[in-house]
Amino acid sequence: MITAYRSALLGAAIVAASASSAVTANDFREQGKTVKVAKSAINVTPPKNWNKLSATPAKHAEVWTLDGEQLNEVTFYGGVIAGKPLVKERNKKRNPLPKFTSTTLLIELPELLENTYRASKQIGSFSLTSSKPDRFLDRDGIYFAYEFLDQDNLPRKGEARAVLINKKLYLVTFEAPRVHYFDRTIDDFRALASTATVPS
Repeated sequence: MITAYRSALLGAAIVAASASSAVTANDFREQGKTVKVAKSAINVTPPKNWNKLSATPAKHAEVWTLDGEQLNEVTFYGGVIAGKPLVKERNKKRNPLPKFTSTTLLIELPELLENTYRASKQIGSFSLTSSKPDRFLDRDGIYFAYEFLDQDNLPRKGEARAVLINKKLYLVTFEAPRVHYFDRTIDDFRALASTATVPS
């Protein structure tokens, strides 16, 4: 029964990924070639080939994937300034999104991401599974892991690394279905995030 349920969920994810790839053009990100991401100062040198999706959640963000955006996705948020949400607001009056502020602390970033997802993706289930100090972009930052149910009730897992530089937020997240895809590609995300740098 459990196996059948997992297979159905995975099948739904694959169908969704196939449908989205048909309408979303990708830009190739070649192994070993350094590129700037999210219209910011962040540089990454992918250890393997990735695809950058043309659709973006915000001007200061971009999404990369290996197998399709529903199967594994890395989102770079580059230099989010005070007063701005992480993603585009569709309706500021009816559904305002939480904003990053000049007083936001590193330990508050998991909550910022959670509240953003609850508002923008209309999810009801989100749980923080771990959080600890981290070294990211050669600065003291934060690492955190989380789980949530997406709009199709597919269980997903995520990891994030973040840092504050000159009162701007730099954040990278990785998300994939909890069954199979997360464990299969989490090391690829970690290798990619470890190459991220910004000028001193």
